[in-house]
Amino acid sequence: MSITSLVTGGAGFIGSHIVNHLITDGHQVIVLDDLSGGNKENVNTKAKLIIGSITDSALIGQLFEKYAFDYIYHLAAYAAEGLSPFIRKYNYENNLIGSINLINAAVNHQVKCFVFTSSIAVYGHGKLPMKEADQPEPSDPYGIAKYAVELDLKNAHDQFGLNYVIFRPHNVYGPNQNIGDKYRNVVGIFMNQILNNLPLAIFGDGEQKRAFSYIDDVAPHIANAVNTTDAYNCTFNIGSDQVHSVNELAKEVNKGMGSELDIQHLDSRKEVIDAYSDHSLFNKIFNPNPETSLNEGVYQMAEWVKKHGAKSSKAFEDIEIKKLLPDSWK
Repeated sequence: MSITSLVTGGAGFIGSHIVNHLITDGHQVIVLDDLSGGNKENVNTKAKLIIGSITDSALIGQLFEKYAFDYIYHLAAYAAEGLSPFIRKYNYENNLIGSINLINAAVNHQVKCFVFTSSIAVYGHGKLPMKEADQPEPSDPYGIAKYAVELDLKNAHDQFGLNYVIFRPHNVYGPNQNIGDKYRNVVGIFMNQILNNLPLAIFGDGEQKRAFSYIDDVAPHIANAVNTTDAYNCTFNIGSDQVHSVNELAKEVNKGMGSELDIQHLDSRKEVIDAYSDHSLFNKIFNPNPETSLNEGVYQMAEWVKKHGAKSSKAFEDIEIKKLLPDSWK
C-alpha cells in the first residue's frame, strides 16, 4: 500500500533533503512551494511539485481532497528571524496563518501524523543549553509564530486526536541552501560574500555562540519521524552539540572556501546573543550516528557552493517597519 506525503517548502533547503529521504523510503511525495526561497532544481524529479502558497486555503483544501495525504511535513516558512520584527504582518500570515490552514486540513482529512519544523527561536533569551522542558519565551515575531503553531498542534491533538512530531532545529547548513539571502543563513551568506570577493560581514563583535548543524545530521531523522511512534506527540531539539562563535565560523568558512578575506564588523542588532540546545531527548528516541564536525560540514557545503556559484541577494521589498532597521538591510 502506497504512502502519500505532503512536504511544504519542499523546494527549499531542509525540505528538499527530506523529500529525497522520503522518496528513498518509498513515499509518493507532493511538494507545495511558492518558490519565494526555494528552487525548482532542488526538487527530486520523482516528486510532484505544486507551485503555490500555504496561505491559499482553497488550494490546500483541493490538494488534501485529491491526494488523501497520510503524512504532512510542514517546513514552509519565511525563516529570517532577525528580519521578522520589521515584517510582522508578513511573518504571521506566512508562518502562523498558513500553518493553521494545514492543521485544519489535516484534522478534516484524518492525517496520520503532522511533522512540524519549529525552531529554538521559541526559547528566546533562555538559559543554556535550552531544553524542551524549559518554558518558551520567544523574543521576536518569528519565534512567537513558531511557538503559536506548536501550541495549536498540541490543541489539535488533545481535541481531535491529530498526531504530531515537533522538531526545533537550529542553524542548519549544507548543500541546497539559498546563499543569496542576506537576511538569513549565515554560513551561506559568508560563502556568497567570498564568491563576490567581499569581506565577511558580522553584526556586533562576533562572539555570539551558536551550534551550527549539518543537514545530514538533521533531515534523515525528520523524514523518519512518522515511523518512530515513540516520537509521536513529542517535541525535540535537533542539531549539533558543538558550540562555536560567529568569529570561529567565519574563519572556518574562509578555510573551507580557500579564502583569506577580512572580517567586517557591523553595528550589533537586537538578537539573542547565545543560542544552543540540549539534545538528550532526541538522542534517546532517535539514537543518531556521531554528528558531522563543523570543519567537515563546511567543506562539504563549500564544494557544493563552488560548483553552483555566487547568487544575487535581493532586498526584501515590503518592509513594514523601518525604524531601527540595520543599514545593511535597507
